[in-house]
Amino acid sequence: MPTQADRIRNVALVGHRGAGKTSLHEALLFQAGSVSRLGNVAEGTTVSDSEDDEQARRMSISAHLSSFHWQDRKINLIDTPGEPSFVADALGAMQVCESAVFVVNAVMGVEVGTQRLFKQAAELDLARLIFVNMLDRERADFFRTLEGLKAAFGPHVVATEIPIGREHEVRGVVDLVDMQAYAYDGDGTATPIDIPEDLLEVAEEYRDRMMDEVCEVSDRLTERYLEGEEISHEEIVAALKDGTNHGDLFPVTCGVATRNLGSDRLLDAIVEDLPSPVKHGALELPEVTLEADPERELFAYVFKTRADPYAGRINLFRVYQGVMDHDTTVMNTRTHHKERIGQLIVFAGRDTEHADAFGPGDIGAVAKLKETRAGDWLAERDEPITMPPVRFPAPVMAFAIEPSSPGDEEKVFTALRRLQEEDPTIDLHRDPQTGEQIVAGLSQVHVEVIVGRLKDRFGAEVTLKPPRVPYQETITASAKAHGRHKKQTGGRGQFGDCHLEVEPLGAGDPHDLVFEDRIKGGVIPQGFIPAVEKGVRDALAHGPIAGYPVRGVRVRLVDGSYHSVDSSEQAFRTAGSIAMRAALEAAAPVLLEPVMLVTLSVPEASVGDVIGDLNARRGHPLGMEQQGEMTEVRAEAPMAELLDFAPDLRALTGGQGDYTLELSRYQEVPGHLAQKVVQSGEDAAAALRA
Repeated sequence: MPTQADRIRNVALVGHRGAGKTSLHEALLFQAGSVSRLGNVAEGTTVSDSEDDEQARRMSISAHLSSFHWQDRKINLIDTPGEPSFVADALGAMQVCESAVFVVNAVMGVEVGTQRLFKQAAELDLARLIFVNMLDRERADFFRTLEGLKAAFGPHVVATEIPIGREHEVRGVVDLVDMQAYAYDGDGTATPIDIPEDLLEVAEEYRDRMMDEVCEVSDRLTERYLEGEEISHEEIVAALKDGTNHGDLFPVTCGVATRNLGSDRLLDAIVEDLPSPVKHGALELPEVTLEADPERELFAYVFKTRADPYAGRINLFRVYQGVMDHDTTVMNTRTHHKERIGQLIVFAGRDTEHADAFGPGDIGAVAKLKETRAGDWLAERDEPITMPPVRFPAPVMAFAIEPSSPGDEEKVFTALRRLQEEDPTIDLHRDPQTGEQIVAGLSQVHVEVIVGRLKDRFGAEVTLKPPRVPYQETITASAKAHGRHKKQTGGRGQFGDCHLEVEPLGAGDPHDLVFEDRIKGGVIPQGFIPAVEKGVRDALAHGPIAGYPVRGVRVRLVDGSYHSVDSSEQAFRTAGSIAMRAALEAAAPVLLEPVMLVTLSVPEASVGDVIGDLNARRGHPLGMEQQGEMTEVRAEAPMAELLDFAPDLRALTGGQGDYTLELSRYQEVPGHLAQKVVQSGEDAAAALRA
């Protein structure tokens, strides 16, 4: 039988990279008996980081789902990456959970990744609980971290526990709700003890602070509390749970994940204080309202797809309504095709188990669906519905990608498409001007991981190189030119003859070419005029300066001649191309470069350094606006100067800055730089010939 929705807790484990999420995930599995040994990130023995590249880099790259039981509740826990390059999995996991546990490093305090994800959690209306980790590290300070949390997220951040001991001497926690201390031994077993004398005053102070916040949740409790009436333990627990469920309180617990210290207390808080799918309420979509009711028709949302070269696609889904049974057929509401649900999968520790069904509110997995991918709905009937979209950051680090082996283009492209299904922040496209296959990600690390997975999973090896800047050329003066193509080969010859006038289009004209037929008296028959235009376009494809496309030109066909026997479309096409190339040479051509609109979000303290860097890149600011703790800076800069901007911005802002790019316009390249572009193109061509 499927687990009842009110017995389920769906929790995303989120936070900045290095906070210890994977270690905490491991400790929770160990405490719940889902694994028999506590794995270690450094040794590559954790359940979450099972991929080779995750173990090599010692960081999570993909979200990992684990399902286990605690106090007769089923917990679906999703360990998510903290590295901003792989934020898509964290956002996807948060979208299908009612709750998030934020893991915070007690040494580093509140970091930028935590702040961004906390804001996302608020937008998704998630209940939030905070676990301050790594209390045994040098310079770890729970109380300093707590004050940082309050400064970042408001006064409703409230400690429900405080640690016993500091740094390497930390040995337990004090539960401020029960005013009970617990000492932990080496394997994480907790023993109730009296609150140490030297900590009693501090514990009472922080309990009073907790009571102040908890009683604010209820007007009735607030009145009684202010009048000095005693609030029962049951009332405190109920108010704490209610405030957490509704986002009015953010309880803070603490511990040391690698020592399994405090993980039992966190599990208790998850099942007691965080909401079930029923408590969280129905999912209201534009087309339908979905309720956690097993008797209603099935609607399940696929939130993650993992590309596996052997098992095919593995899809993780959340059932919002009805029951997902194995060995049944469902509809994919995007493709309008039926999908056969074979064996349903439960991720239990290091093992996978089979399930007969998943009920409303539950999260599970299924393999080998033919056309289903992340973002799809599976339902009993074909009723297209839409989940509110997750706002993913735009890719900013782009590379041109080439197969290492000739003939592997299709293999590489297919593998990249599979990885794109797994990670929607991957941008894959062919540049229409340069013809290069471009792969873009959120950072250089992101793109390196993509390349590594191409090789490891699909045997597709590629080389990366910076993408070519899509320069253009244009003209700045008017000119006239004559093109004649005449060839006699003994039989029928070839003859085409035309006169062209060219001039630049006005500023702001969106056309690449305006071709005007000014022929009078039939000196060129109407049937040959389109051929002249084709020849003109042939010449515009490769400009006279560096071979880049020519844009913004008005061309008039004003005169010409033909031969009644030897003239043909091909002859006039060739004549048009000859005339156009000559006209371009005479019309003062210049090189144009793309100028990008850059929108940055940076800490206020870094604004000066960032603007200085942009100035050095031939950029100039357009304005700035304060947005909370961050400053939005808008600027313009040439694309050629921004190819290596991402790592420099990260260094200037301590990893807190990000940006988006969009094409603003084209402008003339300064003369000394234009010569470098021309020389670079000549060197590249010479290298290819060699």
